[in-house]
Amino acid sequence: MQLDLKALLGNRKPPLIGVDISTSGVRLVELSKSDKGAMRLECYAFEPIPRGAIVDGNVENLDQVAEALRLAWRKSGTSVRNVALAMPSAAVITRKVVLPDNLSDEDMMLQVESEAHQYIPFGIDEVNLDYDVIGSSATSQGDLDVMMAAARKEKVEERVAVAEAAGLKPLVMDIESHAAYAAINRIDGPDSGAKPGQIVALFRIGSVNMSMSVLIDGESVYEREQPFGGNQLTQEIARTYSMPFEEAENKKRSNSLPEDYRKKVLQPFMENIAQEVTRAIQFFFTSSPYTRVDTIYLGGGCANISGLSDLIASRTRVKTAVAGTFAGIGLAPRVREKQLHSEEPAYLVACGLAMRRFDE
Repeated sequence: MQLDLKALLGNRKPPLIGVDISTSGVRLVELSKSDKGAMRLECYAFEPIPRGAIVDGNVENLDQVAEALRLAWRKSGTSVRNVALAMPSAAVITRKVVLPDNLSDEDMMLQVESEAHQYIPFGIDEVNLDYDVIGSSATSQGDLDVMMAAARKEKVEERVAVAEAAGLKPLVMDIESHAAYAAINRIDGPDSGAKPGQIVALFRIGSVNMSMSVLIDGESVYEREQPFGGNQLTQEIARTYSMPFEEAENKKRSNSLPEDYRKKVLQPFMENIAQEVTRAIQFFFTSSPYTRVDTIYLGGGCANISGLSDLIASRTRVKTAVAGTFAGIGLAPRVREKQLHSEEPAYLVACGLAMRRFDE
C-alpha cells in the first residue's frame, strides 16, 4: 500500500483515532465532537515498546511495534480502526514556497515537484510528496504561501506496515511536530482567544530527544531538537541503585523507588532539564530576530515531574506551564480523570492526530 504524506491536509470525515508511535511506546487517542462542536475524549491508551524496537525514529522490529499497537488498541476499548499516524519531524523535509494563486491542483503539484528538487537530496520517485496552501503571501501580491512536505517512501511505508500488521487502516500521515502544534494551538493559539503576537515555546521532552518549537499566532517560526530525554533519568536510576535498565524504567513508571530517589537522582535530572531549556531559549534568541518568549509549555513523558515547571520558570524567567493536552475537552465516563491528569502531557501528538478527524 502506498500512502501519500499528508502534512496538515485532508478532507476526511470517517471516525479516526490518533496513534503516536515513539521510542518509548504507542499512545492512542480517540476524540468525538457533539453537534454543538464540543470535543470529548472517548478513550486513550499507552503500551510500552521493547527497547530497541524503534531507534532514531526508525522501526527496527516491526512485529514488536505492531504488537504494542494492537495491545494499545485493545486496551483503549475503541472499535475504530481508521488511524492517523505521524512521521518523526527529522524524517520529513518541509519548506515554505511561494507560488502563483491561479494554478490548478494539477499544475500546483507539478510546480511543487519542481521546487522540491532544490531541497530533496534524492529522487522525487523515492519520496512521498505533498503540499498545503497556507494562504495569500504577505510578501508577494497575487501569490500563495505553500507548505511542501516530503519523506522517504520506505520510511512512510514502515509506519503504514505497522498499522496494517496491527489490523488497523491508516488514512492520514502527518508530522509529529505539526500534530503537537495543533494540540497546543487549541490551548493557546489564535482560536483559543490568545493575544495576537504571543510567542509560545513548546518543549516536548521524550525518552530520547527534547524538541523545541516556537509558535507565533499558531505558526512555527523555529524548531530545534537535541539528544536529551527520560532515558537518561532511567540510566541514572539503574546506575545509582544497581539494577537493569528495564527494572529501573518499570520502577520509575510505578513510583516505587527508594526514599532518597528525589534528592539523589531526580533533582539533579530536573536541574539538567532546566539548564537545557534555558540554553535552547538563548540559542533561539541568538539565531533568530526574536528577543522574547511569552510562555513555555512542557509536553512529553517528563513534563509532569513535580516541581519541574516552577524550576524552569525560575531559571528562564518565563511563565511556564505543563501542557494540558485535554484541557476544555469533555471526558467519556470510562476515562479515569486522575490517571489522565498525570499522563496527558505525553499525549500532545496523539491528540493532535486525533483532531484530524475534524478537518474541514
